[in-house]
Amino acid sequence: MIDLKRLSENPNEYKDSLSARGSETTIVDKIVDIDKERRELITNVEKLRNEKKQKSQEFAKAKKASQDTSLIEQDIKKIDNQLAELDSKLEKAQKELDSLILSIPNYLLPDVPKGKESSDNKVIRTWGDKPKLDFNPKDHVDIGEELGIIDFKRAGKVTGARFVFMCGLGAKLERALINFMLDTHTKESGYKELLTPLIVNEQSLIGTSQLPKFKEDLFKLENFPYYLIPTAEVPVTNFYSDEIIEQEKLPIKFAAFSSCFRSEAGSYGKDTRGMIRQHQFNKVELVKITDQQSSIQEHEDLTKDAEKILQLLGLHYRVVQLCSGDIGFAAAKCYDLEVWLPSANDYREISSCSLFLDFQARTSKIRYRDKSTGKPTFAHTINGSGLALGRTVIAILEQYQTKEGEVLIPEVLRPYMGIDKISRA
Repeated sequence: MIDLKRLSENPNEYKDSLSARGSETTIVDKIVDIDKERRELITNVEKLRNEKKQKSQEFAKAKKASQDTSLIEQDIKKIDNQLAELDSKLEKAQKELDSLILSIPNYLLPDVPKGKESSDNKVIRTWGDKPKLDFNPKDHVDIGEELGIIDFKRAGKVTGARFVFMCGLGAKLERALINFMLDTHTKESGYKELLTPLIVNEQSLIGTSQLPKFKEDLFKLENFPYYLIPTAEVPVTNFYSDEIIEQEKLPIKFAAFSSCFRSEAGSYGKDTRGMIRQHQFNKVELVKITDQQSSIQEHEDLTKDAEKILQLLGLHYRVVQLCSGDIGFAAAKCYDLEVWLPSANDYREISSCSLFLDFQARTSKIRYRDKSTGKPTFAHTINGSGLALGRTVIAILEQYQTKEGEVLIPEVLRPYMGIDKISRA
């Protein structure tokens, strides 16, 4: 959530950020007004409580002296009634303020490109060459079904649309990718592996800003106050919620494999073919908890850690910085890694690497003890996919396909797979 003090002192700064996102700016004035009302109510409540304290002391003295206390009792009752009224108003104002604060997106860093949509995103760099295929490339659906390694029809029978069975060498390929990604992130890039719960409570989702904004995209468990995770970012980031970390331990770097579950409520009609957009998918997630001084550089480093996986796999991709109109709700800055898909003759997102500053940490109460002051300070959080497994499988099937209908296995995966290509059975 936003820094209320900063917003109150610099409302125009937040208005400019909201305007760049294409969002309504009147919410800033509303927050400022309600906060002012709340603080005035707090002042009045404290004043009345002091009056009551004085009257209670007068009552005690009068009673001890066997004096008439009826007028004092009337005054105390009057104060109690006033306090009850003010407390009710204060509670209402606080609830409204809390709701508004949770509904306002993060402040954008100054270097975020201005723009309205994805076409305004800025290409930062490109790696590798597009595969030179001297034939008409097939998409991953046709490749996977012809090789017998992907089955959408039976998944649809068992569950419904936007689910898949990975079969035989297809399942082995995804398992190989999981192990390869985790090995690379932990052994070469210094991340600590976590295996997380797939179910979290409401507060954890509020902490990482999935709630209340994206409630319709979540799967809630019936008759339980729990949700299926939309990404491992939620349990991993909340690992240190309500805790104070010694600054010397930062940055903390986690890598976590998990299944992810999303209703995709806002994407009906988009990417209905294949594995691009599913209700259940697997992902290796990277999360960093940093101090405030190093977070910008740590964000750059995390992005490069995710890129490393694509480079080792030999997959052509580009890095795109998201513009103000396309960036996520909680992000202050974000890079998308977009992998090349020959069948589409276009790039598709395979990872979003986001810097949240203290936006998530404020809600989750993740703090570190500043070694220069000794005081608890809100941490900064960063996360990114390292990588989305289904989309990595898609990229391998399409970029490594051959004219003969086979799929070559990237060199780094061959020790995990035990084969150098996938052929028709």
